[in-house]
Amino acid sequence: MESRGRPSADDVQRLFLGPAPTYTRRQIAEGADVPQDLAERIWRALGFATLADDAVAFTGADLAALRRIHTLLDTGVLDEQTVIRLARALGRTTARLAQWQAEIMIGTLDPHVPPSDEDLNRVMDTARALLPDFEQTLVHVWRYQLAAVVNRLVSPAADALPTRLTLAVGFADLVAFTRVSRQLDEMALADLVEGFEARTSDLVASHGGRLVKTLGDEVLFTADDPGAAARIALDLVDELKLEEDGPDVRIGLACGPVLPMMGDVFGTTVNLAARLTSIARPGTIIIDDGMADALGGVSGVELMKIRRRPVRGLGVVQPYVLRRAVPAD
Repeated sequence: MESRGRPSADDVQRLFLGPAPTYTRRQIAEGADVPQDLAERIWRALGFATLADDAVAFTGADLAALRRIHTLLDTGVLDEQTVIRLARALGRTTARLAQWQAEIMIGTLDPHVPPSDEDLNRVMDTARALLPDFEQTLVHVWRYQLAAVVNRLVSPAADALPTRLTLAVGFADLVAFTRVSRQLDEMALADLVEGFEARTSDLVASHGGRLVKTLGDEVLFTADDPGAAARIALDLVDELKLEEDGPDVRIGLACGPVLPMMGDVFGTTVNLAARLTSIARPGTIIIDDGMADALGGVSGVELMKIRRRPVRGLGVVQPYVLRRAVPAD
């Protein structure tokens, strides 16, 4: 039996997305007759990273999907705000689902032995066999769940083997949320929380990170690249400062091993990032020494060491303040 090499990114592309991309983001917006800024907002809401103008990254299926959205907008079935909200719900839910499914499939392998090329090819073969039936089942289950939710609304009377990864983990926390929430009515409070989650979701997606979960006044995100995590944090602080009466945010970042499970992440690195938010002052970003080491040589950032602090449950840590570097001129 002929041995197969390790599956490539092109192999994954062909299996799950079909033919290779042929359009840039400008071409696909023009082809669907959708303004480019709206198309970019839709892609970000779906959780896709912002790409260069000349990057050929979109397929005919992407064009067909954007044309369907254009029809919904043009006929007045949906407005832009609703499209973005639905896209964000779809992107975040399916991202969590895909992460969970991938963990389950990888979890069928022996976690104590690095997977061989044949192991990975076997996973790809299984995915190829399951994909058509699962796609139909997914739609069926979604319709079933949607019917159950709508019925509740109109009623008169709510295991995978994990693999450790090294990631940058960030916690962003709205300052004085409890006090502010007492001053707002329910609609204003909902707008505050949704706005915070929406901004964070867009920024995380645009830098290629992953929004793991939201907890009202807190969000948890991860990034493979520590530099991307730093840019997410810096951009979020800057964006919230643009609002005269907007909320302050404080952010903790840590870099190290995490345990992905059921779409969530666990471990000391996650706990440390959460603890660092309690050290951060409003409008500041505090990182651990692991993150500081990982950012060595990354342009556009500046680190300031502050005094060592005891952190509940984790001993004494050496924190740093992360800032955007000021140009020399």
